[in-house]
Amino acid sequence: MGTVTIGVSIAVPEPHGSLLQERRAGFGDPAAHGIPTHITLLPPTEVEAGDLPAIEEHLTEVAASGRPFAMRLSGTGTFRPLSPVVFVQVVEGAEACTWLQKQVRDASGPVARELQFPYHPHVTVAHGISEEAMDHAFEELADYEAAWSCNGFALYEQGEDGIWRRLRDFTFGKPKLPTQTPDRTKRGRRLPAG
Repeated sequence: MGTVTIGVSIAVPEPHGSLLQERRAGFGDPAAHGIPTHITLLPPTEVEAGDLPAIEEHLTEVAASGRPFAMRLSGTGTFRPLSPVVFVQVVEGAEACTWLQKQVRDASGPVARELQFPYHPHVTVAHGISEEAMDHAFEELADYEAAWSCNGFALYEQGEDGIWRRLRDFTFGKPKLPTQTPDRTKRGRRLPAG
């Protein structure tokens, strides 16, 4: 069956996703149109194609235990000089992303793996381009803001053409506990005479 390269991430919704993807392309990043705008939960990972059903089952369980949370992006950051990346910062929702990625990579699961760098949720807007272009991306998006309610994540596969395609969405469990309403049937009743 062979191997496939997968990733798990939170998609940045529209109109924010397309806007940041276009900006990334405009900064000269050749990978911009092959990578949907996202926050990584599992970086590119090579797996056996036959393991995909078990991976999907694992991700279904992770999603079922999760709850929607507020996500907010604001301003830019960089991993330079360690890594040639400029990103938009996750300023709300980072804790939830950190929890999720740990569940996805759990040692007992089918995609257990160590990370090359400590986990830091972010949205890449420039990678591996000239220093001047990276500086431009950092400055251009310094005032960028976006917010939404994150309701789940997705499994992606990288095609032989280098393009990442969404395989399946995983929606979080119930958004909130059901509201408890008082049982009014017993109130206000008169006891039968007797």
